[in-house]
Amino acid sequence: MAACSLLFRLLLVLLTFSDSPAQILGLGVGINYGQMANNLPSPSRVAYLLRSLNISRVKLYDADPNVLVAFSNTNVDFIIGLGNEYLQNMTDPVKAQNWVLQRVQAHLPQTRITCITVGNEVFKSNDTQQWSNLLPAMQTVYRTLVDLGLDKQVTVTSAHSLDILGVSYPPSAGAFRQDLGEYLHAILNFHAQVKSPFLINAYPYFAYKDNPNEVPIDYVLFQPNQGTVDSITNLKYDNMLYAQVDAVYSAIKAMGHTDIEVRVSETGWPSKGDENEVGATSENAGLYNGNLLKRIEQKQGTPAKPNVPIDIYVFALFNENLKDGPTSERNYGLYYPDGTPVYNIGVQGYLPELVYSSDSTKNALSVFGLLILVIAYLISA
Repeated sequence: MAACSLLFRLLLVLLTFSDSPAQILGLGVGINYGQMANNLPSPSRVAYLLRSLNISRVKLYDADPNVLVAFSNTNVDFIIGLGNEYLQNMTDPVKAQNWVLQRVQAHLPQTRITCITVGNEVFKSNDTQQWSNLLPAMQTVYRTLVDLGLDKQVTVTSAHSLDILGVSYPPSAGAFRQDLGEYLHAILNFHAQVKSPFLINAYPYFAYKDNPNEVPIDYVLFQPNQGTVDSITNLKYDNMLYAQVDAVYSAIKAMGHTDIEVRVSETGWPSKGDENEVGATSENAGLYNGNLLKRIEQKQGTPAKPNVPIDIYVFALFNENLKDGPTSERNYGLYYPDGTPVYNIGVQGYLPELVYSSDSTKNALSVFGLLILVIAYLISA
């Protein structure tokens, strides 16, 4: 009887990971899968973890072939990245074509690559040469996709920090920095032409950390609060993230565009920080990401765009121990590298254990293989 009970429990586990309707909560959220660490699980194990969470949208900061191969035939949509160090090379059509052939076309259609981010937070640096290279690189990559017949399935964009805003409050007065005007105006024209989204990395945490006495903690954590009212539009905001997104929409509109969607390519909250990093706690991180997921499930739009569900990629999947900077930079993950949740946000994931063969070689068996062996043994017993 005990064997039958164990068999039933094992079958339930298998069903949880199958393609049946027994999937757990579908979050409708994307996740940033950074790899600046020396202790992360293999991409194949990460694929199981994300499948257990029913997360089907992943953003990378590169085009790691190990990850793209591991996610073959998983129905996960990938945003892949071209680092800032590639911008100059990507203005060369030959080099751009070689990159697209090797990093994109070689993995299609087995792995679903849907977007390429050319550069990340380029305007955060003072490298004006990179500023100048950004748009030509985006254009060259896009033309390469057109030449290869891939432009209908793979979009081209770039991710920006909120530092590109010169004015962010009230949201309706949002405006880009004057020194970036000529660059961003041309980039927006490109987005409108190719119909790709404008990506921003938005972190209310930074605003709170810098001004904890002026920024209400409940306002940045999506907790119940009085909110703020835009004095121009009379729209009420009950959280800072939506105000930040609408400020970007206003800045884009001020440059003559109302046809470009703003998406959040990064947002999150650190679970640990240095002494001067106010608010970086696991409790606050759990509240921020947990409340954010609830709003994503509700398909909420911002006050200025109520009918456009906000599109968000949470930062990040794992804590990354090799990142530079303050302690917080290494503690944005939802999970520790061993698959243990850093805090509870109301969803359960599963990272398969590594199981080694009897001759002690390092050929790992997947959890599914192990379960099948146990079931076969029980049936024959």
